[in-house]
Amino acid sequence: MHPRLLKTFLAVARSRNITRAAEAVHLAQSSVSDQIQSLEAELGAALFTRSKSGLELTPAGLALKPIAEELLRLDGEARAAVLAAAGRTSGALTIGALETIASARLAPWLPGFQAGHPDITVRMKVADSGTLRHLLEDGDIDVAFCFERQDGAKGAADGRLARRAIGAEPLVLVAAPGQGTAPRDLADLAALRFVATEPGCVYRHMFDTAFAEADMAPPKPAAEVGSIGAIARLVARGAGLGLIPRLAVSDALARGDLRELPWPGRMQAAPLTMIWRRRRVQPPALRQLLAAARDTLAPERLETGSELESADSSKALFPNNTLAKTAAS
Repeated sequence: MHPRLLKTFLAVARSRNITRAAEAVHLAQSSVSDQIQSLEAELGAALFTRSKSGLELTPAGLALKPIAEELLRLDGEARAAVLAAAGRTSGALTIGALETIASARLAPWLPGFQAGHPDITVRMKVADSGTLRHLLEDGDIDVAFCFERQDGAKGAADGRLARRAIGAEPLVLVAAPGQGTAPRDLADLAALRFVATEPGCVYRHMFDTAFAEADMAPPKPAAEVGSIGAIARLVARGAGLGLIPRLAVSDALARGDLRELPWPGRMQAAPLTMIWRRRRVQPPALRQLLAAARDTLAPERLETGSELESADSSKALFPNNTLAKTAAS
């Protein structure tokens, strides 16, 4: 079974749709259909059946899926082992990141990395946290840069993934210039209008947690928006207040487009984390990028051992703070 056929099979299994699978693997729909037919002919069994909700895996397809995932993982490790043995660090990497991190942190950092590693080609995909995790698990990206929830509720216990906290970005309360007065307490704040991200987003979780820690119900958002950039623009136009990472609005604050208000309580911080799949042999290009991010993307140089995924190595960023232990667990 050729890895190309297995990758196409998994794309169809995930999307349950030929058109979406073709987009995911960058093939024409006819090529995807041909590859599935070739794989079925090779195995002597139908892998999919059609239903009203899309393509469904047959019992044979369900049996193949975990094996296909393992074979592709082994294929990647074999290639990485050969490259490492040959002393080659060249290759292509795909980075996934939240919109805010991609524009404010990675865009200024990547040119320096590429200048120091001209033999490594880097691509970037921007998506929400949930999509990034799926892309990482499916092998469509090599590393994800995102903010993780402080309670470590989603994915922290997934043994397939390694993670490293490389910073903590403070959240700031922002308003339109000249709008309102500084709130005296959270009760004052809870009565005001907010523009927030949608439920399930890490930013929304931190927004809700800020009030929950004071045993208060969070205010109902005046609007729910999927883009931090759009939230900042809506706040600047007077649609309401916003509680968002400082890095997303630092330029707007400096220009005076937004005004920062004091937060009447314990301020939240978003752990900036890079996450990648555990492998027996990491591709040399990925090891180079992880090491560079550890040493140059973080706010301060980390004192680390040889293991990039060591939980202890992230504690230097958060002295006397349980945040690091949660983010790196």
